[in-house]
Amino acid sequence: MAYLLLACAIAAEVLATSLLPRTAGFSHLGPTVVVLTGYGVSFVLLAQVVRTVPVGIAYAIWSGIGTLTVVAIGATLLGQAITLWQALGVALVIAGVVLINLGGQVH
Repeated sequence: MAYLLLACAIAAEVLATSLLPRTAGFSHLGPTVVVLTGYGVSFVLLAQVVRTVPVGIAYAIWSGIGTLTVVAIGATLLGQAITLWQALGVALVIAGVVLINLGGQVH
Protein backbone atom coordinates (compact mmCIF):
# COMPACT_ATOMS: atom_id res chain seq x y z
CA MET A 1 0.00 0.00 0.00
CA ALA A 2 2.82 2.41 0.83
CA TYR A 3 4.34 2.05 -2.63
CA LEU A 4 0.97 2.73 -4.26
CA LEU A 5 0.74 5.93 -2.21
CA LEU A 6 4.31 6.74 -3.25
CA ALA A 7 3.37 6.29 -6.92
CA CYS A 8 0.44 8.67 -6.41
CA ALA A 9 2.72 11.18 -4.65
CA ILE A 10 5.13 11.02 -7.58
CA ALA A 11 2.30 11.47 -10.09
CA ALA A 12 0.99 14.53 -8.22
CA GLU A 13 4.45 16.07 -8.03
CA VAL A 14 5.18 15.39 -11.71
CA LEU A 15 1.84 16.92 -12.74
CA ALA A 16 2.51 20.00 -10.62
CA THR A 17 6.06 20.44 -11.87
CA SER A 18 5.07 19.92 -15.50
CA LEU A 19 2.43 22.64 -15.22
CA LEU A 20 4.72 25.08 -13.41
CA PRO A 21 5.66 27.01 -16.60
CA ARG A 22 1.95 27.59 -17.30
CA THR A 23 1.58 29.54 -14.05
CA ALA A 24 3.68 32.33 -15.61
CA GLY A 25 5.29 33.09 -12.28
CA PHE A 26 2.06 32.33 -10.41
CA SER A 27 0.22 35.03 -12.32
CA HIS A 28 -2.31 32.67 -13.97
CA LEU A 29 -4.79 31.47 -11.34
CA GLY A 30 -5.94 28.15 -12.84
CA PRO A 31 -2.53 26.56 -13.37
CA THR A 32 -1.32 28.04 -10.07
CA VAL A 33 -4.12 26.33 -8.16
CA VAL A 34 -3.37 23.00 -9.88
CA VAL A 35 0.36 23.32 -9.17
CA LEU A 36 -0.08 24.21 -5.50
CA THR A 37 -2.69 21.48 -5.04
CA GLY A 38 -0.44 18.94 -6.76
CA TYR A 39 2.50 19.77 -4.53
CA GLY A 40 0.27 19.70 -1.45
CA VAL A 41 -1.19 16.29 -2.34
CA SER A 42 2.28 14.99 -3.10
CA PHE A 43 3.69 16.01 0.28
CA VAL A 44 0.67 14.70 2.20
CA LEU A 45 1.00 11.34 0.46
CA LEU A 46 4.77 11.27 0.96
CA ALA A 47 4.24 11.96 4.66
CA GLN A 48 1.99 8.90 4.82
CA VAL A 49 4.54 6.78 2.96
CA VAL A 50 7.35 7.56 5.40
CA ARG A 51 5.29 6.10 8.22
CA THR A 52 6.26 2.65 6.91
CA VAL A 53 9.06 3.19 4.37
CA PRO A 54 12.37 4.68 5.54
CA VAL A 55 12.45 8.36 4.62
CA GLY A 56 15.74 8.09 2.72
CA ILE A 57 14.43 5.32 0.51
CA ALA A 58 11.02 6.93 -0.02
CA TYR A 59 12.56 10.30 -0.85
CA ALA A 60 15.16 8.78 -3.17
CA ILE A 61 12.43 7.00 -5.14
CA TRP A 62 10.13 10.06 -5.10
CA SER A 63 12.78 12.49 -6.25
CA GLY A 64 14.54 10.13 -8.65
CA ILE A 65 11.48 8.93 -10.52
CA GLY A 66 10.01 12.42 -10.39
CA THR A 67 13.17 13.91 -11.91
CA LEU A 68 13.37 11.28 -14.63
CA THR A 69 9.69 11.70 -15.53
CA VAL A 70 9.81 15.51 -15.59
CA VAL A 71 12.91 15.45 -17.81
CA ALA A 72 11.15 13.01 -20.16
CA ILE A 73 8.02 15.18 -20.25
CA GLY A 74 10.13 18.26 -20.89
CA ALA A 75 11.90 16.56 -23.78
CA THR A 76 8.84 14.95 -25.37
CA LEU A 77 5.96 17.31 -24.66
CA LEU A 78 7.53 20.67 -23.87
CA GLY A 79 10.18 20.70 -26.60
CA GLN A 80 13.14 21.00 -24.25
CA ALA A 81 16.42 19.75 -25.66
CA ILE A 82 18.46 17.33 -23.55
CA THR A 83 22.24 17.58 -23.73
CA LEU A 84 24.58 14.66 -23.24
CA TRP A 85 25.60 16.08 -19.85
CA GLN A 86 21.97 16.33 -18.75
CA ALA A 87 21.31 12.76 -19.86
CA LEU A 88 24.37 11.66 -17.89
CA GLY A 89 23.05 13.55 -14.86
CA VAL A 90 19.70 11.77 -15.09
CA ALA A 91 21.51 8.42 -15.39
CA LEU A 92 23.48 9.25 -12.25
CA VAL A 93 20.28 10.12 -10.38
CA ILE A 94 18.81 6.77 -11.39
CA ALA A 95 22.00 4.99 -10.34
CA GLY A 96 21.86 6.77 -6.99
CA VAL A 97 18.26 5.70 -6.37
CA VAL A 98 19.14 2.10 -7.25
CA LEU A 99 22.18 2.12 -4.94
CA ILE A 100 20.20 3.62 -2.06
CA ASN A 101 17.58 0.89 -2.43
CA LEU A 102 20.16 -1.88 -2.80
CA GLY A 103 21.91 -0.68 0.35
CA GLY A 104 19.04 -1.93 2.49
CA GLN A 105 18.34 -0.86 6.02
CA VAL A 106 20.95 -0.50 8.72
CA HIS A 107 19.90 -2.21 11.94
